[in-house]
Amino acid sequence: MHPESKPKSKLDLLKERSAIAEEGGGRSRMEKQRSAGKMTARERIDFFLDEGTFEEFDKFVVHRSTDFGLEKQKFPGDGVVTGHGLVDGREVFVFAQDFTVFGGSLSETHAQKICKVMDLAIKTGAPVVGLNDSGGARIQEGVVSLGGYADIFLRNVLSSGVVPQISCILGPCAGGAVYSPAITDFNVMVKDTSYMFITGPDVIKTVTHEDVTKDELGGAMTHNARSGVAHFAADSDEHALRLTRELLSFIPSNNLEDPPFEACSDPIDRTDEKLNSIVPEAATQPYDIRDIVHSVVDDGYFFEVQEHYAANIVIGFARLGGNSVGIVANQPAFLAGVLDIDASVKAARFVRFCDCFNIPLITFEDVPGFLPGVNQEHQGIIRHGAKLLYAFAEATVPKMTVITRKAYGGAYCVMASKHIRTDINFAYPTAEIAVMGSEGAVGVLFKKEISEHDENYRQAKIAEFQDKFANPYVAAERGFIDEIIEPKFTRPKLIRALSLLKNKRDSNPPKKHGNIPL
Repeated sequence: MHPESKPKSKLDLLKERSAIAEEGGGRSRMEKQRSAGKMTARERIDFFLDEGTFEEFDKFVVHRSTDFGLEKQKFPGDGVVTGHGLVDGREVFVFAQDFTVFGGSLSETHAQKICKVMDLAIKTGAPVVGLNDSGGARIQEGVVSLGGYADIFLRNVLSSGVVPQISCILGPCAGGAVYSPAITDFNVMVKDTSYMFITGPDVIKTVTHEDVTKDELGGAMTHNARSGVAHFAADSDEHALRLTRELLSFIPSNNLEDPPFEACSDPIDRTDEKLNSIVPEAATQPYDIRDIVHSVVDDGYFFEVQEHYAANIVIGFARLGGNSVGIVANQPAFLAGVLDIDASVKAARFVRFCDCFNIPLITFEDVPGFLPGVNQEHQGIIRHGAKLLYAFAEATVPKMTVITRKAYGGAYCVMASKHIRTDINFAYPTAEIAVMGSEGAVGVLFKKEISEHDENYRQAKIAEFQDKFANPYVAAERGFIDEIIEPKFTRPKLIRALSLLKNKRDSNPPKKHGNIPL
């Protein structure tokens, strides 16, 4: 027998079949993917995970369909690469849809592969990261494909609050497929190459006669700035994957663990004189709450979430003394930091995530109240504002609040006040804790007298009200504020409070679950 006709060994056959599987839908389709500015499924996984740590499942799975000629088109892996690996040395489960195989469409076996890693994630207590790039359900499989989506949705729900779930939208995500990312904790989208929508532009034009592009309808900036569906807008696949790695660095692997600790060289007793002058004396003068946050947190680094949505409230992660914390802060530089529908929902979901995963919450408060207006009332500001109140009241993680300036009316109660189980409440000397602002209060209390006197009388009454109520001392006398602090000491005060609350134990009454006003 000639050497060239020697039968292939079983090991050679394995290598050959593995090589075929790793080519996805073929080299030409992979090059087309790259030419569109997108990485392939395997390139994304390799970039995302620590080098050489990926362990793949179900590499040779193929679909079972025999309809519409599909029995002649079978690709190992069936359009999704699944498995697990390490991110900064921590176990993470991952699936990456492969657009080069049937457009990444979801079949019965495609869904089963995703469900397998989700089931293992719950059993082992590790995060799940989905790299979505799919044209939707595989039409040839009909209801079987739809059933696959429902199987995934169920696991999204059961995993919620147990292990972190992150979705990276790295291409199309349309129709029923959008509901899995919608349930996950964070969505990362890529500008210009990713989009999400229930119905596409063509259907919308047919039904409503509206002309809209894919990007306008469901592009990255649409969902980051207008709908609030997405949390991050990345410039490329690589940027999206780096953001996801960094996001994971702030959160624990599951709901039974504490967040990762990261040693830092920033002194825990560091003070900052600049903090004494950031908040203006004039109550109507804006300032950027991020200036306070950056001054207080480790190395001045704040990992902001949903930066482009509801800018009147700021949320994100940071570290204090090496400990991961969640930050919620009113933003006086935008709409005076007022709470409206979007800001309330944005903050409420973030608060609940932090509470799920044992991440302490720090609130910086400067809020003049809820946004007034017919539109806000008719769209349910009462119900939506109650979501934030519910989230803060329900949370059992360590909670600290710093009132920097305004804390008016019901918004004072909602923003992690002492009355809804916040553990430590600080206030700056510039804090104004009252039912409403001085001018409005005087207009109500002395309406008749003001009409009978000149402007000097009104100004005198405003000054009198400010002296009596527009300060933190009345609340401090009642014990609603634990300490009025000099702003420059904010960092050491918060780190000390965080250390105090490290072993905090709190719970809610036994129940199946509460009924948050959705």
